Amino acid sequence: MDEDFEPHLQELRRGTVVLACLRLLLTPGYGYGLLQDLETAGFDTEANTLYPLLRRLEKQGYLTSHWDTAESRPRKFYQTSEAGRRLTDAMQHHWDELSRAIADLPDDPPHA
Repeated sequence: MDEDFEPHLQELRRGTVVLACLRLLLTPGYGYGLLQDLETAGFDTEANTLYPLLRRLEKQGYLTSHWDTAESRPRKFYQTSEAGRRLTDAMQHHWDELSRAIADLPDDPPHA
């Protein structure tokens, strides 16, 4: 793929990662596991992108977190909050509308 496209593709992915995280974290998860889940789902996300995003979403009230210290290595688990569920629904609805609008655009639009 043309490397000139990368900034535009990265911009498109940026917002979709937020929605993907909120959806995946409807079930509690920790950072590294979330990175793996995102990768499996087709979202190539770096740790230095994900962790600040998780902290920001938590600070905004869209995620809650708790530490699990039951194992030898403590892990911070995140989960989508009630406000995060409302945001997820709104973002999903908007994404669905945008997807339909893009799909409905003609392949060969008439020009003025």
